[in-house]
Amino acid sequence: MVTETTDSTFVADTANGVTLTDFWATWCGPCRMQSPVVEELSEEMNNVKFNKMDVDANPKTASEFGIMSIPTLMVKKDGKVVDTIVGYHDKSQLKNILSQYVD
Repeated sequence: MVTETTDSTFVADTANGVTLTDFWATWCGPCRMQSPVVEELSEEMNNVKFNKMDVDANPKTASEFGIMSIPTLMVKKDGKVVDTIVGYHDKSQLKNILSQYVD
């Protein structure tokens, strides 16, 4: 399951364990391609928490982390950014990246 996160909940939503946040916008074509891939992974990888954030509705967090292009996928482990992935990536690519951070 992918949970919607906001500027006010992002820190708490990504504080524990391994999290992937999909930064997206409704008008972004590649974001619409990335979203179902993230959804599929969320069903398979129970040891990762999946979030998504609409950058138009939540500009503070995107600005704070210097997100200039979307989709951007941010991986955090115990609240610290460990990877930032820009652009569309397929399921196997994302799974390989996330597997590095899960115990």
